[in-house]
Amino acid sequence: MQLETDRLIIREIRETDWERIHAYTSMTEVTQHTAWGPNTEEDTRAYVQDVMHSQQAQPREGFELAICLKSDGALLGGVGIHVMEKTNAEIGYVLHPAYQGKGYATEAALAILGFGFNELGIHRIYAKCRPHNTASENVMKKIGMQREGLLREHWFYKGSFHDSVLYSILAREYGAANGDPMLHM
Repeated sequence: MQLETDRLIIREIRETDWERIHAYTSMTEVTQHTAWGPNTEEDTRAYVQDVMHSQQAQPREGFELAICLKSDGALLGGVGIHVMEKTNAEIGYVLHPAYQGKGYATEAALAILGFGFNELGIHRIYAKCRPHNTASENVMKKIGMQREGLLREHWFYKGSFHDSVLYSILAREYGAANGDPMLHM
């Protein structure tokens, strides 16, 4: 599976990607808002193996993909979509800090929305972030998601309870914004 945007190739994660993935999953500044990490080498290798195993699932409900630059193939982060029910899916994204603030997360998130609505037939796609993760929240706004609210202390990780901001977009909203009449229903 592969998606392309103006600047990116979004492709399946390969076993040989683990070192490049580990370069950012081992960073505290990247993992401060996540339920995982900072990763050890063993954590990252296990993650890559889990992803490769999920690529074989039938039906496939999880897509963890590498975000790579078209210009030189550099792996700069990851984007994913996970079908939670047949009509709902959750997306997420993470980038190496050297590539943040350049619109890559927004570009990758838009591509994964298109895949979810057009290929998977999802009705509603949502994303969550910690309330103080304004960069992630800004990506959600830029891709047309609407804030639904605050999930108070719904998630226990790293030793304490955490809030999340919840955003979503419906297929018809995505279709209207992207000129796709098939998704207006």
